[in-house]
Amino acid sequence: MKNFLKLPQAEILFSKSHNEEIFAAAGGRTPAGFWFKDVAENREVWAIDKGIEICQKCGIVPEFFIGDFDSAKISATEKALNSGIKFERLPVEKDFTDTEFALIRMIEAGKDFAILTGVFGGRTDHLYNLIFVCACQKIEICLADEREILFFLRGGNFAEINLLKKPEVISLLPIDKICEGVTLTGTRWELHDAKLFRNKSLSVSNRPTTDKIKISVETGKLAIYFCF
Repeated sequence: MKNFLKLPQAEILFSKSHNEEIFAAAGGRTPAGFWFKDVAENREVWAIDKGIEICQKCGIVPEFFIGDFDSAKISATEKALNSGIKFERLPVEKDFTDTEFALIRMIEAGKDFAILTGVFGGRTDHLYNLIFVCACQKIEICLADEREILFFLRGGNFAEINLLKKPEVISLLPIDKICEGVTLTGTRWELHDAKLFRNKSLSVSNRPTTDKIKISVETGKLAIYFCF
């Protein structure tokens, strides 16, 4: 078991440990190749529809390819399907997005921590929905690329972040209507046993003052966001 997540920009220590970690590429903004290869090293990689393109660009063969295959280039899809890797073709008309189906398959496969990339910079409705879908899953999830990181803390948990690269901002975004007992240190505006409301902007656009950030929340689900 481990409770440590290392990304090129930050090392994150969680109070809650996990066993089975997975890295998956979706079809939003394509992460930088150097960042993708760094995170993919020594991790199981999945491709979600158009995410197959960044895998192929970086010379990484995913262990699983899932999607309705309506956004990836036909050449990339055919290359993947002809390579013999395990895949699942989803119907185009369905009740869930390709990414939510991938999360369901991860849980069924026994994974308990996922890093999702290729999720920023695309359609706002997809990202908005994905944030709330991820916050409510049994699997712990971190959305990330070289420009942005977003992860979640549930009530009773904490995270300590060792910044390897200084972010422009850090924001705390309540997923639940109210998050109570929020403590944040290592920033220009610190919080101590604070109450945060989903419809207020008190905890947006903070600034780090050190390379060590500590965050805890007593009740409610909280999204932690960094922009680099």
